[in-house]
Amino acid sequence: MANGSHLNSTLMELKITEHSITNWLKSTGTFNFTLYASVTSFCLYTCIFALRKTFGVATYEGVSYWGVDLKGWMVISQVMGYLISKFIGIKVASELKSKYRGKGILLMVSIATVSWFFFAITPAPYNIFFLFTNGLPLGIVWSLVFSFLEGRKSTEVLGASLSVSFIFSAGIGKTIGGLVMRDWGVTEFWMPFVSACLFFVPLLLFLWLINKLPPPTLEDEALRTKRQPMTGQERRAFIKVFWPGLILLILSYALLTAFRDFRDNFSAEIWRSLGYGDKPSIFTQTETPISITVLLAIASLMIIKNNRSALLINHLMVLGGMLLVGASTFAFQQKMISPLVWMTLVGMGLYFGYIQFNSIFFDRLLAAFKYAGTVAFLINLADSFGYLGSVSVLLYRYFGQSQLSWLSFFITSGYALSIAGSFLMLLSMIYFRNKLKSSTG
Repeated sequence: MANGSHLNSTLMELKITEHSITNWLKSTGTFNFTLYASVTSFCLYTCIFALRKTFGVATYEGVSYWGVDLKGWMVISQVMGYLISKFIGIKVASELKSKYRGKGILLMVSIATVSWFFFAITPAPYNIFFLFTNGLPLGIVWSLVFSFLEGRKSTEVLGASLSVSFIFSAGIGKTIGGLVMRDWGVTEFWMPFVSACLFFVPLLLFLWLINKLPPPTLEDEALRTKRQPMTGQERRAFIKVFWPGLILLILSYALLTAFRDFRDNFSAEIWRSLGYGDKPSIFTQTETPISITVLLAIASLMIIKNNRSALLINHLMVLGGMLLVGASTFAFQQKMISPLVWMTLVGMGLYFGYIQFNSIFFDRLLAAFKYAGTVAFLINLADSFGYLGSVSVLLYRYFGQSQLSWLSFFITSGYALSIAGSFLMLLSMIYFRNKLKSSTG
């Protein structure tokens, strides 16, 4: 009985604390609210992303099937899970009510973590399947987390804080994975599960904290339009109105996703070819300055109150990032900059575009045209085709250009992104500029 009373008392205290946090968030100022939401979302997705990406630090050499190495099959399997998840998310994430977000995220991350356990105990190549079951639930999580943050007057800061988490986490996750193998003697096959366990407990804490965020205020709705679930009919109507621009944006995002996924999954091989293979800290060393720079640049867009102007400036920032990828790659090939500087600048240019699409770009698009809906729909729509592009690039690399080194393929991909992506973004900017003019008329 005493234990039961103590448990009830603890639960009561937690409930009081829960209500206290929510009430404080409703009454506190913009700065405190933004700081709380930024830190919790950043930390939460840092932990979630580590559940997906730590295996990238290992090379799984010496094992291949049907002409493709084991790691290649692992990456393809996980990305296929992500791809299918994004198509599912177009409907599920768009229609999910806010009260179910936290439970949905918890279920997804739990399945992803258990998948790493089965990956470790299942012999190759059968364990490749558990990369698919790891990617399938995680693919829907991003839009659910961002749903806590969209449609607020400080969404630029919130979205940038959340988005840079997967730059930072990609570095720290691989660093932790590398240290787990080097210092603890954990094998490549057990390392992802051990690393996931290290991140899981703080993940639960930050999920609990972000779930206390109140919905957008009336002021937020006046500035950014009301955010609400979208039915299938509403989604089709939106596409019908904006389909030319959406095609241009989705194609641009597919290029960014394919390049970003390749850089992230095979960064260990690229760094090894550049002479940094024995330095696990190199991942954090490059990704940290990228995270800080991109965060400050995107967060600064919050000062632009005019949503129409902000949408066009978003285009320019993505365009500038794509040009930076090409320019820095050319400078590296001409030996004008070091490999460390090159990889940092390429990552910076890449994420100037990639993070925009995953956070504020679509938020401003809805606000510019005063369209009531949810960014979750647009993010999953873009992501579904983005990962289709990622899978296509992986298959082309393994079955069409297998003779190319990782570094050569990465350089060629960088030029493709810079040239084709810049052209698509210019066309998109022209389309939406004209659309805004006709909307005003």
